[in-house]
Amino acid sequence: MIAVAIAVLISISGQFTSYATFSDAKSSSRVVKVAGQLIKDKEMYYNPEKDPNYFSFYMLDADSMEMKVIYYADKPTDFEMSEQVVLTGKMKENEFIASDILLKCPSKYKDQELKVKRAASE
Repeated sequence: MIAVAIAVLISISGQFTSYATFSDAKSSSRVVKVAGQLIKDKEMYYNPEKDPNYFSFYMLDADSMEMKVIYYADKPTDFEMSEQVVLTGKMKENEFIASDILLKCPSKYKDQELKVKRAASE
């Protein structure tokens, strides 16, 4: 029973990660969480007629480093209204490949977080 409890704690501990920056993600091959702000005046590309599972945008992390983010799923609803974006994913060359997106939105969504999970696994 104790061994099972220890195994469960070890498997859960991997889910409690601290936030990283894009620089941290570049130097790691592991999946990281990066919090930041959407750059609203840069291109957000989503063309569902061409590829409904490709969405890209630009984000600033906590160190004000700008990075192109690619999300292989559809564009989240009300994405442009988000105050903060938390990404889970890893770097691939000079782009951050997000597997999950957590949006923190203002006003009518106050204190509510919208979690978006990609349906397809990599």
